[in-house]
Amino acid sequence: MDRAILETKCVARVFKLGAVDVPALRGVDLAIRHGEFTAVAGPSGSGKTTLFNLLGGLDSPTAGEVFLDGKPLAGMNRRQLSRLRLDKIGFVFQAYNLIPVLTAFENIEYPLILKGMDGGARKTRVESLLAAVGLADMMHRRPSQMSGGQQQRVAIARALVCDPVVVLADEPTANLDSETGRALLELMRRLNENEGLTFLFSTHDPMVMGAARRLIRLKDGRIDKDEMQGGEGLGV
Repeated sequence: MDRAILETKCVARVFKLGAVDVPALRGVDLAIRHGEFTAVAGPSGSGKTTLFNLLGGLDSPTAGEVFLDGKPLAGMNRRQLSRLRLDKIGFVFQAYNLIPVLTAFENIEYPLILKGMDGGARKTRVESLLAAVGLADMMHRRPSQMSGGQQQRVAIARALVCDPVVVLADEPTANLDSETGRALLELMRRLNENEGLTFLFSTHDPMVMGAARRLIRLKDGRIDKDEMQGGEGLGV
């Protein structure tokens, strides 16, 4: 775990509220390295969502720099950022963000179509991921025909389909009951351990915090604590 996949250097983000400047992040220095299983926690207003938007190239800092896989995001245009996200980042959202008219298979396949992969290779890749998340028998179901936990499994598979360097998971267990949340967290930890996938979570969930091997706590837009831990919280 020696290579920084995501890095911020003295990153600040200030929002305008009328004539008032509202600082959301105040000089954050952070490095996420290959193979980490890390959670970012903090109360509402601490800057978690703002930090994730900057790390994912969905927003730009007021000051400081963000790097993804060694490349600075500053100066990239919208098309370049979109391609970078497609190639390098897997997103998992608490609201799943699946396309309702598409089946599970089609939702997972869609990023590969954007990349221009041929049909045979797409089919092999999607079916492999459906099996990995335990949904091989539900590939033809639409989101409305699946439970919340099943939809989130589809979202995880979609996040992994382009073989990203990092998965950003924003409150992935927020809309799930504790048993389903624990099962999904176990799935992501297996992918981390067996495939070396890098995960970064934004969370309020004590179970996610306990399962993380590194816990970063934000407070008032700054890193308040950054500590390594055992990551044994799933057994609680």
